[in-house]
Amino acid sequence: MLLNEPHPLEVKVLTRRYRYPQQDPIWLEQYVADEGYDAIRKALTMQPEEIIEEVKKSSLRGRGGAGFPTGLKWSFVDRKSPKPKYIVVNGDEGEPGTCKDRIIMGHEPHRLIEGCLIAGRAIGSNRGWVYIRGEYREYIDIMDRAIQEAYDKGYLGDNVMGSGWAFHLSTHTGAGSYECGEESALLESLEGKRGNPRLKPPFPATSGAFQAPTIVNNVETYSAVPEIILKGGEWFAGLGTPRNGGTRLVCLSGHLNKPGVYEVPLGMNMMTLINEVGGGVWKGRKLKAVIPGGSSSPILRADECDIPADYDSLAKAGSMLGSGATVVLDETADIVRILARLMAFYAHESCGWCIPCREGTSWLKKIMARLDEGVGTKRDIDMVDQLAQGMMGRTFCALGDAAAMPAMSYVRKFREEFEAKIQSAQVFMPAPQTQPLVVL
Repeated sequence: MLLNEPHPLEVKVLTRRYRYPQQDPIWLEQYVADEGYDAIRKALTMQPEEIIEEVKKSSLRGRGGAGFPTGLKWSFVDRKSPKPKYIVVNGDEGEPGTCKDRIIMGHEPHRLIEGCLIAGRAIGSNRGWVYIRGEYREYIDIMDRAIQEAYDKGYLGDNVMGSGWAFHLSTHTGAGSYECGEESALLESLEGKRGNPRLKPPFPATSGAFQAPTIVNNVETYSAVPEIILKGGEWFAGLGTPRNGGTRLVCLSGHLNKPGVYEVPLGMNMMTLINEVGGGVWKGRKLKAVIPGGSSSPILRADECDIPADYDSLAKAGSMLGSGATVVLDETADIVRILARLMAFYAHESCGWCIPCREGTSWLKKIMARLDEGVGTKRDIDMVDQLAQGMMGRTFCALGDAAAMPAMSYVRKFREEFEAKIQSAQVFMPAPQTQPLVVL
């Protein structure tokens, strides 16, 4: 697995040990030689409240999609509860356009393990799982080997680094379901059940895995924690913008000269990200639109993209940073066809647990197929918007919203393209043949 050639505008924090074009993972000996496991050694001398406070100071927000403050989430766990506490890593990475967590697991698995150890120390946990999507067989094998190395050298086990504290970690293979990227469906799958979402509340912090207090965070989120403990939360926060601390791995794809995964400070201007880091729109074409945070994020027109790429700025613009998967579309992109393919994806991945999502995604898929083929009507365009509005906020999990948000934004911002496709198809459509009236 090759890394991208580093760009001068990147800020290397999570990827500071990577060596281009290195393909082999950084195993334990090499990791320890460069401050590896120094953060957990420091964390073992701190009180749990101090660890959580440092993470709060960092303004680290969840890198999986929702962007919830990590330190705040950890503080919700009742450490005095008699129940066991659990750590769960969301390595499902099913959002279309997203391919960053595998970079971490494939190149520096011990960073993720160390982040889990620190999180476990912070909430008083003795057990954790790294839930990885089933298609990532290569990365599951890498994580298993790294975990075994950590056990062999005493970084995991019944007596972590001679501290008397026990922490055990293992991988758990997903079944290839996009739905299991949602934390409660992931927990159901982890328990050996069908990956359907749970009704909330209760939230995982009070009743998660096996009905015990649990924190669920993304691979990238846990992997940022060792740097925060080593260098301080304020240092990490200063790398980004207010309330948006640190760097993040951005998956640049689409119509670019230099697509790839880059580590940039939160708040970098999106046009700088596209034109400088990504090398600009390919083939000398013009920028048409950007999907800023994975397929579930509302689309932005070209004239809306001159904004900081952080959680708050994108929310203000009516979209979201999401998983950091930035898809660039040039002037030739067929917006109608893109939305049709997205709706087919969401209809396929719906678990069917709740009616608005099960029926809504199915109908969106059918209507968009008609519109893409040019045999729809203007009423179909309106129906896409109405269906999506009916789905918003009415499902057990966010998959319904994930389908509805792009549907509404594509139709509202590019309606002229939907109408043009209908009209162009009608030009070539033969007039209907009238049959003579037969009286029997």
